[in-house]
Amino acid sequence: MRQIVLDTETTGLDPSQGHKIIEIGCVELVNRKLTGRHYHQYINPEREVEAGAIEVHGITNEMLADKPVFSSIADEFLEFVRGAELVIHNAPFDVGFLNAELRQLSRPMPAIADICGVIDTLVMARQKHPGQRNTLDALCQRYYVDNSQRDLHGALLDAEILADVYLVMTGGQTKLALAGDGGEDQGGAGSGDIQRLSSNRTPLRVLSATAAELEAHDEQLQIIDKASGGNTLWR
Repeated sequence: MRQIVLDTETTGLDPSQGHKIIEIGCVELVNRKLTGRHYHQYINPEREVEAGAIEVHGITNEMLADKPVFSSIADEFLEFVRGAELVIHNAPFDVGFLNAELRQLSRPMPAIADICGVIDTLVMARQKHPGQRNTLDALCQRYYVDNSQRDLHGALLDAEILADVYLVMTGGQTKLALAGDGGEDQGGAGSGDIQRLSSNRTPLRVLSATAAELEAHDEQLQIIDKASGGNTLWR
């Protein structure tokens, strides 16, 4: 199963008002393991980045002046994600921007849903934790995922953090080992012998039972052992 955890940064909040993508970050999972392959690209939006957006992600107009436009990287990006299941936090936002960019190209391009499946981790989180905050930062705190480097939003770092959160949230895959030797990276640096792109991040927190919890557990096992005539196999 191939999944791509994806995030974007933009010039503003609404593509219908002419706002554009300025950064795409993706990390690849195969059978729920990081492969070491990723796609990362800054993009010249050919318009001004709103001041409010810069406060969020720190990407300025000057930083984007020499970057390629979306039309020149569209084929490379689509090739990387084609056929995968995209994992996105608040998917309508990112998918909406991607589809808007694709529609504006001078040649026919597929919509994202035509070439990829999409999982929205925000919807998943709201179902698992109704009535609670379910931002990426809140989920990191809830699942003990290190986001200490996230002073500003960044598409590649956020995609990597979301991969951690998604694996924990969906059933206990907490060892983020690589799947095999990986492959050639696209659009950025990386290699097949790393566990994380940000290798200095601390591992997921391991919670151990307290002495009181161990004592209560043993008492419960004694009750079960007595009821089963001494057949408590896990003691």
